[in-house]
Amino acid sequence: MNIKKRIIPRFLCYLALPFLLISCGISKSLKDVPDISAYNSDITQRIQLSDTTFVAGESFLTKNKQGLWEFYVTGDPLERGLLTGHLTQELFHNQEHAFLSKVNELVPSKTKQNLLRKFLAWFNRKMYLHVPEEYKTEIYGLSRYASDTYNHIADPYLRILYLHGAHDIGHALQDLALVGCSSFAAWGDKTEDGSLIIGRNFDFYAGDDFAKEKIIAFTAPNQGHKFMSVTWGGMIGVVSGMNEHGLTVSINAGKSKIPLIAKTPISIVTREILQYASTIEEAIAIAKKRQVFVSESIFVGSAKDKKAILIEVSPKNFGVYEVPNSNQLICSNHFQSKPYANDKKNKAHIKESHSQYRYERMQELLQQTPKLTPKIAVDILRNKEGLDNKKIGYGNEKALNQLLAHHAIVFKPEQRLVWVSSNPYQLGEFVGYDLNKIFKNSYKNAKNTTLADPHLTIEKDSFQYTTAYKNYERYRQLKDTISTAINTKKSLSPDILKNIQDSNPQYWEAYYIAGRYYEQQKNYIAALRAFQQASTKEITTFQDQQKIESYIKKLKRKVKK
Repeated sequence: MNIKKRIIPRFLCYLALPFLLISCGISKSLKDVPDISAYNSDITQRIQLSDTTFVAGESFLTKNKQGLWEFYVTGDPLERGLLTGHLTQELFHNQEHAFLSKVNELVPSKTKQNLLRKFLAWFNRKMYLHVPEEYKTEIYGLSRYASDTYNHIADPYLRILYLHGAHDIGHALQDLALVGCSSFAAWGDKTEDGSLIIGRNFDFYAGDDFAKEKIIAFTAPNQGHKFMSVTWGGMIGVVSGMNEHGLTVSINAGKSKIPLIAKTPISIVTREILQYASTIEEAIAIAKKRQVFVSESIFVGSAKDKKAILIEVSPKNFGVYEVPNSNQLICSNHFQSKPYANDKKNKAHIKESHSQYRYERMQELLQQTPKLTPKIAVDILRNKEGLDNKKIGYGNEKALNQLLAHHAIVFKPEQRLVWVSSNPYQLGEFVGYDLNKIFKNSYKNAKNTTLADPHLTIEKDSFQYTTAYKNYERYRQLKDTISTAINTKKSLSPDILKNIQDSNPQYWEAYYIAGRYYEQQKNYIAALRAFQQASTKEITTFQDQQKIESYIKKLKRKVKK
């Protein structure tokens, strides 16, 4: 299965579904709008200091030289939401557009849109009961700055509330576990100074535009702990973050059944953990009290506990996993705790997906690194080879660096240090932040300053300047050209088919795409040759392998005729 070509477009379709559903009548019922009467809705107006720096009281937004937006916000729930919307409104609007512009493109049929609306109106009918009032209030404040462009689809508040469940809905309906995140941790005798170090790739791909404007948010709430997270416009949930006590969270999708009703979005669960937990025990207690509707591993690191564990949640099960007598932990996209030992879906996922392969690759790289450092953690996250350093093609989902990640991040919790990747992919500089310094100051004046500590910067990956990287970018363009030709039954120059294989010669998908094109053009000999070449490469999943074998058998029969 071609992950980026097949799953991702349909995933974006499902991202649009929460907004499609609202326009069928659910937006007429606003019974879940939070009561904001106890809050002051007046906020300081933002002042624009430059093209990339905005200030409103103690809160501000600025863009650093690596292209990452740095956002500092403080206040009560409503104030935080209003300030977030006010300061980031252009980024917020761009992100809304990135999602919602896909509706007509990916769901052009009015009949299908109506069916999807009806299904999701029923599916999301009780989500609001499972989102804490504090976060609904924050989302309400944020929604006051939503784009007017999409008001015909839904009331802004409901639109943004359901956006926070879009990842879960897409995951559940389209099995997003196939787009895999990779995480690892080491501590004690496994690291250079004995301190806990955590690395993770967030391989969430929703198009190139989605990943362009990343926000590094530093939040100082009036209740709970101060924390940082990597996010995007319109998102208050957390997918990767660390709080002032050195507690970290990140999420890795697991194998899910299609749920019957939406409950607490996983990014809201991890947000609550980050804001209100300082130890592993407290994190587990928060996760236990929330009902989720997808399967997810929550990777939790703790400065106080000096170790990392996994909280594995699903609609009907709950497990906690740590390796006994070990100073390292690895997580890809399958569950490891005892409650899931006999789970049929989890077992099938281990066998058929690329999760186990990436798990073993992390094991291999950590074994080769007796003493982990933040720089070595970054090198592991950037690794593009397969097991035993095999060349498996650029963009292969079996690699840790699939060249599609939204972000990569490294934590050193005991020192409150964090490094965040910059574009492209994980190849740009990893920008370092010291939470001790950031949360010690109020930053009342953010005039063209950065929160980053330049002394912590980890250098760029030189791969981005190689011919191989240029060829990979060319490969992506050619793949889109050939995919469009297949969908429209358009003829292409033979040079294009040769170029896609030459641009990424070790990647099975290059030959698979060419084979599909040749088969459609009834050039069965060329198609058979392409699929046979694909079969000699490191194929991503069991389903992909079966599909290629099926093509080969079918084409052999056609060639004999």
